[in-house]
Amino acid sequence: MKAISGKRMGKILEERGWILARITGSHHIFIRQGSNLRITVPIHGHQDLKIGLQRTIMKLAGISENEL
Repeated sequence: MKAISGKRMGKILEERGWILARITGSHHIFIRQGSNLRITVPIHGHQDLKIGLQRTIMKLAGISENEL
């Protein structure tokens, strides 16, 4: 799996219908209408996300490896 930055993950989430609810420090919190699920993405410049965190975000948002 290729690692991507938090910035890129945020853009992918927005393309899939997630809404940026708020920003707390360097963490962007995304929500989806009609769901009480929220996804927190750390945005540290162009630094790549750790693979475990990236997989968890992808699983929660329903993103496949092909969409990266």
